This record gives sequence, C-alpha cells and structure tokens, in this order.
Amino acid sequence: MTRFLALIAFAFSFAAAAQPYPARPVKIIVPFGPGGTADTLGRLVAGKLSEQLKESFVIENKGGAGGVVGSELVAKSPPDGYTLVVSGIASHVIAPLLPGGAPYDPLKDFTHIALFGGPPAVFAVNPSIPAKTLKEFVQLAKDKPGALTYGSPGPGTQGQLVAELFKREAGIDVLHVPYKGAAAAVTDLMGGQITAVSTTLSTASGQIKAGRARALALSSAQRLPDYPDIPTFAEQGYPNIIGTVWFSLSGPAGLPQELVDTLNAEVRRALELSDVREKLRHEGIAPNRLDAREFTAFVTDELRRWGPTVRASGAKKD
Repeated sequence: MTRFLALIAFAFSFAAAAQPYPARPVKIIVPFGPGGTADTLGRLVAGKLSEQLKESFVIENKGGAGGVVGSELVAKSPPDGYTLVVSGIASHVIAPLLPGGAPYDPLKDFTHIALFGGPPAVFAVNPSIPAKTLKEFVQLAKDKPGALTYGSPGPGTQGQLVAELFKREAGIDVLHVPYKGAAAAVTDLMGGQITAVSTTLSTASGQIKAGRARALALSSAQRLPDYPDIPTFAEQGYPNIIGTVWFSLSGPAGLPQELVDTLNAEVRRALELSDVREKLRHEGIAPNRLDAREFTAFVTDELRRWGPTVRASGAKKD
C-alpha cells in the first residue's frame, strides 16, 4: 500500500512538472514598500502577465535595506520560476557596491530576466521652502548648514546616491533621512517632516502636478516632454548627475533558459501594449527591448559604470 501511494505521488509530481509554465500562481517579491515605483511597475507587469499566461502573478512587498531584504529572500529560493523579484539599480547595483556590500552577488546569485525601464530621479522640496531653484536651495543649505533634511526610499537607493552626489558637488550639508520606500518619504515631505526628497519621478509626479511638492531637478539627460518646466541637474551645472532609476524582473540563479526566454518575451509584450506605454510615458519611462542575455550584460555594465561614482559620492548604508 505504501509503495502504491508513493507511485501515485510520483505520478502526480511528474504530471505537474510536465505542465507548461506557469502551472500554479507565481509570487513576485517587491523589495520596497507599497506605493513606490518598484511596486507600481511590479503590479503593472504582474497584472499583464496574469492575463497573458492565464495564471496569477501575485505581488508581495518585502521592504528593507534599500531592496536587499526582499532580494536576498529570492536569491535563496528554489530556481523553479515561482518566486521572482522586482530587481533594479538600488538592490542589484548600488547596494552591492556600498561599503559592506550585500549578502548576495548581483550576478552569480540571480538569473536576470527582463528590464522594465525606469524614470529619472527627481529632487523636490516642500512648497513652503523658499527655494524655487536648485541654485536657491544650495544657497539656503549654505546659509543653514546641517539644518535641512532630505528623504530617500532607503539607504543605498539611487535616490540617496543622487542626493549625495548633489551634496558633494554643491558643497552643502543636508541630513539624509532614509525610509523603507519612496511613498513614505513623499508623504513626510508633504507633511513638512523633511525639507526635500530624492526619489523616482513616477513616485512624486502626482504630488508635483498637484502643487504639493516643488521639483527642482531631474536626473534625466534632457527635459521630459510631459514635464517641460522641470530642469535637469545637468543644465543647472551638475553634468555628472544623469541616470534612470531602472527596475526589472529577476529570479534565483539557475532558472531554466526556456522559462527565462518565455518570461522575457511576455514582459516585453506587456510593455509594448498601448495602455502600458501611455502610463509609462507619463512617468518618464521608455520601455526597453533587451532580451535576457542583453539585460544580463546591461547589469554587468551598470556595476562597472556606477562603481567609481558610488565610491566618490561617499554614499553608505545608514
């Protein structure tokens, strides 16, 4: 009887393994709190994947340590495609480059699947602050050294890195207040608990448009068509502060290549849908067309590119 039950169990497990992927709900870890760009993009893509692949792709927020906590969880998961992570520059480039690094190797411990793209960073202040330009903010900070504060989505995020680079090049002293996600930082900015915020444009865009936050600079190379009144850091004298806060989909190391190629194709298909493209355009995000191998090469290049900048910025984990 025991042998018969074992054979039945084996038959069921073999049948499950033979089913096309996905055969059951897929969990996508967002390693930041709800409401930020990682969460927004993750939910947008998860919804489209659920429709396209006829199975649930469920978002689970596991914030902490600039995306490291949730990413480490996925790095230690079985490489079966049922636990994935919204990866990105914060968790898979900046965090590993900071002093002390991350408890995982961003290349060896992950399979990089597809790049979503990402918005530029925005540096914005509470409207009650008298500074209406970046130059005026610098002067205000020099007049009140150590009195001003800025919030970021967390230690080791590009929001922190952009602000630390700005502080260093402008020669100002502004206190960093780390949060466990961008939405909380923007909320405290509106409430007056912090002077400024450095985060993704997509997180703060609604508050900027409503006049509850004043944008002083973007980290894009040029002004964005949907935000023609927001100048870039570069045009205001800071040419080194250029880059997007990109996000992506990754899984544990060792995912089968066929599964990876399927997910890459479906993510790219989702990003090309007209309703998705329209939503992304308003956030300053341009969808990409990289396959999985090209995306892995992109992550490698980003690690090389940002290494000297991270070290020069003095950014560190709080």
